[in-house]
Amino acid sequence: MDARRKIDGKSKQEQLDEFRADPEQEYLTTNQGVRVSHTDDSLKAGERGPTLLEDFHFREKLTHFDHERIPERAVHARGSGAHGYFQVYEPMTEYTRAAFLQDPQKLTPVFVRFSTVVGFRGSADTVRDVRGFATKFYTEEGNYDLVGNNMPIFFIIDAIKFPDLVHAIKPEQHHQMPQASAAHDTFWDFVGNLPEITHMIMWVMSDRALPRSYRMMEGFGVNTFRFINAEGKARFVKFHWRPLLGIHSLAWDETQKIAGKDPDFNRRDLWEAIEMGDYPEFEFGIQLIEEADEHNFDFDILDATKIWPEEEVPIRWIGKMTLNRNPDNFFAETEQVAFCPANIVPGIDFSNDPLLQGRLFSYLDTQLIRLGGPNFQEIPINRPLAPVANNQREGYHRMTIDKGVASYFPNSLGGNKPRPARVEEGGYAHYQEKIDARKIRARSEKFNDHFSQAKLFWNSMSDAEKEHIVKAFHFELGKVGDLGVRRRVVDLINNVDGDLAIRIAEGIGVPPPAKKGASSGTKKSPSLSQETTVMDTIKSRKVAILAMEGYNHDEAMQVSQALKDGGAHPEVISQYLGKVRSADGREMEVDKSYVTTTSVVYDAVYVPGGKHVETLKNQGFAIHFVNEAFKHCKPIGAVGEGIDLLKASDIKGVAFADAGSGGEAASEMGVVTCGSQGNVNSFVEEFKTAIGRHRHWDREKKEQVPA
Repeated sequence: MDARRKIDGKSKQEQLDEFRADPEQEYLTTNQGVRVSHTDDSLKAGERGPTLLEDFHFREKLTHFDHERIPERAVHARGSGAHGYFQVYEPMTEYTRAAFLQDPQKLTPVFVRFSTVVGFRGSADTVRDVRGFATKFYTEEGNYDLVGNNMPIFFIIDAIKFPDLVHAIKPEQHHQMPQASAAHDTFWDFVGNLPEITHMIMWVMSDRALPRSYRMMEGFGVNTFRFINAEGKARFVKFHWRPLLGIHSLAWDETQKIAGKDPDFNRRDLWEAIEMGDYPEFEFGIQLIEEADEHNFDFDILDATKIWPEEEVPIRWIGKMTLNRNPDNFFAETEQVAFCPANIVPGIDFSNDPLLQGRLFSYLDTQLIRLGGPNFQEIPINRPLAPVANNQREGYHRMTIDKGVASYFPNSLGGNKPRPARVEEGGYAHYQEKIDARKIRARSEKFNDHFSQAKLFWNSMSDAEKEHIVKAFHFELGKVGDLGVRRRVVDLINNVDGDLAIRIAEGIGVPPPAKKGASSGTKKSPSLSQETTVMDTIKSRKVAILAMEGYNHDEAMQVSQALKDGGAHPEVISQYLGKVRSADGREMEVDKSYVTTTSVVYDAVYVPGGKHVETLKNQGFAIHFVNEAFKHCKPIGAVGEGIDLLKASDIKGVAFADAGSGGEAASEMGVVTCGSQGNVNSFVEEFKTAIGRHRHWDREKKEQVPA
């Protein structure tokens, strides 16, 4: 009899309900359930005497506290999680027998953990880094973990180099600096001596390493897997997540300031979006290659330092994931969740990708020490919804009470149960790949092309994205003390594009390459550029409204409501919390004061008209707020007298509408203005369009703005 339960989008929450503790319980107790009568003083011999060892409540409380910390992850220590569900668009029967990919009516529960890679658990969210994107599907056939990143490739080809990579990029061992940063000698020394890392370095130096939000970044399975259908036919597959809000990034200067002002920026963004009902949504896509075509490409499809270009292997979007619930307890869920690429279900199998093969071992191995033994899958967040029955026994923190006498197979005392399931009964069967080879420490020749796809990536960038990459190299290598290390990296990049190498050398105090490398050519893949992403929505964007006493209430309310109707979240910023009074005596609630916020945590800024602008013009905070928003290429809007604040700022190279004029709104490089007698409706539409574009990188004079 098949004991599998019917699973829907709520099944995991119903399972977790069994473990949730009620915070409204009346009485304080010990861990043994004994009610505590006093918890403010330890038991002593007299009011000023020594504490007594027999105080079991004191000893239990302190002992538990002393052991509350567990080892953090070696990588991906800093993370944030959310619950949700996945729904396939149509049956994938032709390609895979995986049950969760067959029924469009079925909602499969998921838990997703986003993370940075390099930093410790207490590091900032907005550092330049790869982001982890790990998804646990609680399917009727068992847990399936898709453990990926926000970049489609990786630093190394073979997992045997993983310890070297992590040792190089982590804080240097003699002084434990820098934190959560690759900008130091040991990492770039590693880079300069490992050509296979070149393609990944181009990605890490790009804006992809500075996501605006976990809700606005792609996800990739990175490795090559197999889909297996019911007939046993196999195809190679790569997995993709695409955010419905588009792929958007922060400015580098902005990320550094956020790291100080709000180090929890991405974590807070995810939490608040879900609490406000702006549920993150990601489409799920697959790339498929027939086994007969495995060798028909100019790259090896098992090489994790290579993409499968969409022009050669199109992505098919087959489903959507929605994240709609925050965890109830960060430690119990986000910290204790354990992902492993080896957790797969029937219909999905591994390839011989040498990076993947090492991950299959390492992820399981690391959980054993981090979570205290082999029973970590019994922690509620890790428990499958599918029934579990095997002969694994005992170990630290065993929670299952196994009945019966037989803990082995085969047996007769237990009726020979649990027994292996046949394939037709849902049993997992590994794909029967024929292998005829010698044991050897080597790789195929195609793995050794380390520069072609780095060239493709560079060619696919917009001018603004290329400029950001050059400046990223200037920063990272500018932090490297060893001149030889800097030179080796420039020589390495010379293999990608000679002009790029020269531009990098100019900013880091080393001579250009002795012989300029060839041009990167003209081949492009448009999807690699973020300039091709979604830019037509203001949903969930945060807009700052600068207001002091004397603002134009009707105008401010009209613009604010229009922004809300579009899904944005306007917040009123003023000198003090409380209420701010308009010119006609009406009031508006202040959301943040000058000392509790900053421009870098907003997507756009709007200055309403009114006499309050005379006050704003004399406030350094307001001037700096506008300057900084302009420098970071954010949309800026002003109506009527609000334009005078922009004129008082250091904004350059933009023409404003006349403050007292009428007519339609003016829009230039994301700065939208409208006279006091103008059409506010046209201002709203232009401002919404500017916000939808996310950033306006074409502001040529932004570097002249002191902010």
